[in-house]
Amino acid sequence: MNYCITIVLLLLLQFATSSSSNNIPDDFTFNGYLKLDGRAELSSNGLFTLTNSATRSMGHAFYNFPIQFKNSSNASVISFSTTFIFAIVPGYPTLGGHGIAFVMSPNKEIPGALPTQYLGLFNSSNDGNRSNHIVAVELDTVQDFEFNDINDNHVGVDINSLRSIKSAPAGYFADQNGSFRELNLISGDPMQVWVEYDGINRQLNVTMSPIHIPKPALPLLSLTKDLSPFLLEYMYVGFSSSTGLLQSDQYILGWSFKMNGQAQQINTSRLPKLPQSRLVKDDKQIKRILAIILPPIAFLLLLILILGSFFMTRMKKFMEVLEDWEVQYGPHRFGYKDLFIATKGFKDRELLGQGGFGRVYRGVLPTSNIQVAVKRVAHDSRQGLREFVAEIATIGRLRHPNLVRLLGYCRHKQELLLVYDYMPNGSLDRFLYGQLKGTLNWMQRFKIIKDVASGLFYLHQQWVQVIIHRDIKASNVLVDNEFNGRLGDFGLAKLCDHGTDLQTSHVAGTLGYIAPELARNGKASTSTDLFAFGAFMLEAVCGRRPVDRRASPEEVILVDWVFECLERGNILEAIDRQLGTEYVVEEAELVLKLGLLCSHAIAAARPSMTTVVQYLEGRAQLPDNLGDIIKSRDFSEASNEQDVLPTSIPSLTISEPFTSTGR
Repeated sequence: MNYCITIVLLLLLQFATSSSSNNIPDDFTFNGYLKLDGRAELSSNGLFTLTNSATRSMGHAFYNFPIQFKNSSNASVISFSTTFIFAIVPGYPTLGGHGIAFVMSPNKEIPGALPTQYLGLFNSSNDGNRSNHIVAVELDTVQDFEFNDINDNHVGVDINSLRSIKSAPAGYFADQNGSFRELNLISGDPMQVWVEYDGINRQLNVTMSPIHIPKPALPLLSLTKDLSPFLLEYMYVGFSSSTGLLQSDQYILGWSFKMNGQAQQINTSRLPKLPQSRLVKDDKQIKRILAIILPPIAFLLLLILILGSFFMTRMKKFMEVLEDWEVQYGPHRFGYKDLFIATKGFKDRELLGQGGFGRVYRGVLPTSNIQVAVKRVAHDSRQGLREFVAEIATIGRLRHPNLVRLLGYCRHKQELLLVYDYMPNGSLDRFLYGQLKGTLNWMQRFKIIKDVASGLFYLHQQWVQVIIHRDIKASNVLVDNEFNGRLGDFGLAKLCDHGTDLQTSHVAGTLGYIAPELARNGKASTSTDLFAFGAFMLEAVCGRRPVDRRASPEEVILVDWVFECLERGNILEAIDRQLGTEYVVEEAELVLKLGLLCSHAIAAARPSMTTVVQYLEGRAQLPDNLGDIIKSRDFSEASNEQDVLPTSIPSLTISEPFTSTGR
């Protein structure tokens, strides 16, 4: 279970005048800092610090009394103004948590709120619910595609949802001419934010700048919207923040608030000094610490160095590799003991499935109670260390709703383990061939095909580099609780820059999904992924593997069988009999024809993922001469990889389909 600790500012606030008859203050000023990562601590000088080294945590800091935003429940929101100074110090120089938000909420607890991408404000079930009555200004440091974030360094106005009503890259306008200067939210430098609402003109302005620069005349964001339907008569004001897989320290150094007037200016000369990052130390500070520590422990340190020199020499190379993985790619490293407990000792009853690359177990993390899937790579696995590192390097940085998310990894002696989000429904092949055969209806199958296409489009054309998956198949497509398709298992993935080709002599993939040209020349490309995706589409619609040696001779090769059905003028004959007549004819014909086009024996005839997504979304029509294109090459000449694999290829990886246990 993700935990949260709610912190309330109590006695350290300096009050001004009250605007209501019940003597509830309508303005206050606070100088001091809060460390917003989940654990509160009151220092001897009276400063609140919120700290927590754990990942996936969140913290709340609210003014203890509700503020009257309306004269009555049906009245309009009164003008208000607030300003605060914050700083986000990342655990790694360029990688931080999920950011911080100024919040107006009906209560101080925010029940059900989750950390990570939800910023301690909402959860998956209530995000977007009009009954939340939460208005926030987010300072977001992670780009979440599910919320349509513009980038990983932006400011946004949120109303009842993390899908911002309006957002802009973090920065400020230096002059009236609109000269924009960007600010890095995770730079560790203090920055000041002004949030001002004009109740008469119903306009919300958000402005920010470094603390050494006066308030810019031109706001960063200006939103004309009546907040009266969203704010109740009395609301609490404060801050919320959260961390994800990466740690960061988040601080509020000063804060003032006022109803019906301008918030009091914060005295920046009295701000406390920020502690330095856990990992990035100033040279001067290091020398000062060494000068204090080294003299009394010099002899002990020398003895330790002598005794440990041999051990450190042996481990130096291994330690450097770990640093590369953790710092450059950032996935969380789990302890082997935690994973052993989570999977109940890797018992067979927790086994989700197994394949050529090892076994996958279900587990529940002991500290957070989160369900995970643990992939335990076999000692003699064909995947091995190189593919293990590739998977960490690739999927550890990917963020897309149709890709399986890598939560972290573990190395124990010679064992290699990867920890993923748990998908209760397992892989797609369970629904096509396993215990759940026949339970997927047409709408679910079509949705999963479009989801996988969206994920593959992201890998090929939307990420900073081109990612060639090289092992697209039904057993590598996971199905979540809402029957969304997610592409996983990046152990064979390869990266290359946009506009360049990937050349490899190591042919990898699964029988039935390997493009003919890949088997001949060993050159993987987005086009070879398209071939595998075409075979996958036919597999999902027809309920049959691309190569089924138990079928009748004319049906052994699935692409040939669908092609023959097309030739006979009845392509729908190839559809999975489990569906009966319960499918949309136009959609079924589209997927079958598109599957043949993508798995065309000639690479140049295959479309790009951009075009495939347009076809599936109905934004483009298949070409009128599609039949001629498909018939331009006899599929039987190149569909069976075993017939075209040359003896000159140095190495070959052909995996068998993943076997699900049905658990």
